[in-house]
Amino acid sequence: MSLMAQHKGMKMVWNDEFNYKGLPDSGKWSYDVGGKGWGNEERQYYTDHQLKNARVQKGKLIIEAHKEKIGTNDYSSARLVTKGKGDWTYGRIDVKAKLPKGLGTWPAIWMLASTKEIKWPDDGEIDIMEHVGYDQGVIHASTHCKKYFHSIGTQKTAITTVADCSEKFHVYSLEWGADSICMFVDQKKYFTVHNEHSGNDAWPFDKPFHLLLNIAVGGFWGGLKGIDDTALPQKMEVDYVRVYQKK
Repeated sequence: MSLMAQHKGMKMVWNDEFNYKGLPDSGKWSYDVGGKGWGNEERQYYTDHQLKNARVQKGKLIIEAHKEKIGTNDYSSARLVTKGKGDWTYGRIDVKAKLPKGLGTWPAIWMLASTKEIKWPDDGEIDIMEHVGYDQGVIHASTHCKKYFHSIGTQKTAITTVADCSEKFHVYSLEWGADSICMFVDQKKYFTVHNEHSGNDAWPFDKPFHLLLNIAVGGFWGGLKGIDDTALPQKMEVDYVRVYQKK
């Protein structure tokens, strides 16, 4: 099915084509900042307003992780969020991206609830794309909630292989409705989770969520087989982010 066919009956409600230069558009993106592990024992410090870690150039958003000491952290990176500037309930999201590679890298395109204080996993998480450097070319999609999440081994998840994900751009997509969440790479569906209609513990995905783009370094999953410092710096390049909802 073509991308155009998948958007039939939908209209674009939010997008960034990155057709400008400099820092990411502050009208669309904010930064999560800090280096306390982010619940995953990650090793990077997320900066804000640092061109080295997040910039727009030649029509692409660049998020770049570096080997550099910031406080007690040995690496720097960026985590961009749309919270308060792009929050949606249901719809389709397409992100065209080229991923970093190298042992210890952990890029993600994902979503969290736009509640004032996030309670995880109760408020839900939607992982449109995750990739870990020790398993090059394997793309992961998942959802997390109180009933189904990784720490208790019940998360809903699937993988697909994209051998050239670090050499070429691919479109990572989410289709999210009241009854199901599906993930795609280049219009090919490989993950579906259904609403079992048993309450918030199993389906908190009926309220506004926002988008996050980041590269973590290390962590309990990304760093499972170590970090190759010689592979850094590494970058995730994003050609566009497009959000659609039903007309």
